[in-house]
Amino acid sequence: MSGKKDELLINSRYPSVQDLRKKASQRIPKFAFEYLIGGANEEYNLAKNKSDIQEVQLMPEYLKQYESASLQTEIFGQQYDAPFGIAPVGLQGLMWPRSPEILAKAARQHNIPFTLSTVTTSSIEKIGEITEGKFWFQLYHPAENKLRDDMLARANSSGCNVLVALADTPSFGIRYKDIKNGLAMPPKMSVKNILQIMSKPKWALQTLYYGQPDFATLKPYMPKNLNLSQLGKFMNDTFDGRLNEEKLKALRDLWKGKLVVKGVVNEKDAEKAVELGIDGIIVSNHGGRQLDAGESTIKPLTRLAKKFGKKMTIMMDGGMRSGPDIGRGLACGAQMVLMGRPFMYGVGALGSKGGDHTIAILKMQLKQVMEQLGCEQIPDLPKHLIS
Repeated sequence: MSGKKDELLINSRYPSVQDLRKKASQRIPKFAFEYLIGGANEEYNLAKNKSDIQEVQLMPEYLKQYESASLQTEIFGQQYDAPFGIAPVGLQGLMWPRSPEILAKAARQHNIPFTLSTVTTSSIEKIGEITEGKFWFQLYHPAENKLRDDMLARANSSGCNVLVALADTPSFGIRYKDIKNGLAMPPKMSVKNILQIMSKPKWALQTLYYGQPDFATLKPYMPKNLNLSQLGKFMNDTFDGRLNEEKLKALRDLWKGKLVVKGVVNEKDAEKAVELGIDGIIVSNHGGRQLDAGESTIKPLTRLAKKFGKKMTIMMDGGMRSGPDIGRGLACGAQMVLMGRPFMYGVGALGSKGGDHTIAILKMQLKQVMEQLGCEQIPDLPKHLIS
């Protein structure tokens, strides 16, 4: 989809991600919305993700010969219609019913990557069906090889072509909002949470119709009705979040498709990924949700892209909320950028139309940036970076 087709998908009342965020906050219960927007500890890194990327400046060229801007992007031998994709997000169906299915369908229709999280609310098999096997899968590394092998087999059977090994969750971030809200799956029915649900009738009716969300991919492996503390124990017992050379070697041997490591932010880890034959990295700090004392994503991206950009595919996520932000990330060396919250705001605001709308506005915004810069192709964006 492009051009006029995209314009038809745009609801003019919500021309920006910020507009979608505001509307979503009015439709999603507070405990679920705070899970979506929250960061670790005092949320300093969450704020830096956004502010640091907005400091990146681009240089326009107005008097050059110029034809038109193309958003076409090739990653891992696959041609996509835009240089951005949908990042993995946990508990998506808690924030809006069926949101992973809505976003997977929109991603397939717009020909952009969709990444399924291990801990979201749709199964590997369902997303494989919706996307006709054109999806990426983010793996929380299991503690037991038997579980690892089973999940890889399911992903492979569903057509997944890119496996994303998660590196930045050796422990789970401490998020004060979630602790106060007693977040659980399904939602804990405290008086406070019941009142919040009652104040959001559209969310409540949708949830009633489609059923309470659960960890669909993990469902075959886990006990029922875990509260927050029980869920934490299950995750700690079942998954060994700290990746190392041995685990990545095993994944590289087992997985015949493209293998990506998400959460790389330093040169030592990037060098190790190259040595192990990893196809790409996603420079990420998990949306500011894990290490509050760390760097914003755009800082290490700039360094790593310069040193490793010709050795493997470099991608990023974290802090981007607009087409100009996407352009900034690409100009700093990312070959593809991934976003989570903007798409969840879109679904929260507009339901089944939210995926199409969000993708359409981001494509429109990015194309306008490229036209202003005089940039015709995505790989040329770094030439416009003011360093």
